Amino acid sequence: MVNVSPLLRELILHACALQKLDMRKEQQRHVIDLILDHLETIQTVSLQLPNPTDTRALRVASVLLANPGEQSTLAQVCKITGAGRRTIERRFLEETGMTFGKWRQQLRLMQAMRLLAEGAKITHAALEAGYSTPSAFIFMFRKTLGTTPSAYFRAGAKG
Repeated sequence: MVNVSPLLRELILHACALQKLDMRKEQQRHVIDLILDHLETIQTVSLQLPNPTDTRALRVASVLLANPGEQSTLAQVCKITGAGRRTIERRFLEETGMTFGKWRQQLRLMQAMRLLAEGAKITHAALEAGYSTPSAFIFMFRKTLGTTPSAYFRAGAKG
């Protein structure tokens, strides 16, 4: 995940509008150079959400991917999808390298970050992503990324 500043976003959109950039054209070379300069200083976050391949675990993942804020317990989701809870816990760990709880936590964090990047308020993003309170989300954000959501997105706006 990348924290893109408004300037970098506009540069990328401008480059896309040009379609094929040509380094021999001075103006286009400047656009490329500016993008590269900003990419060197950009704040990146390693958030990955590998999906399981087992059909039962994939059904569980699909339910949660469709609604990251889903409040159902694993047992409830397993009942809906016809999978066993212990089987799903084993499959997630073996196939994604994460416990089911960690996978779900990562999904919720990524959903909240997407909402914040789109301009949502912290409270809205936290609740929509399935956190019980905004402070629970802020705690998890800080624990994972080392800063608060406000500081993280403010830093991106400055770049």
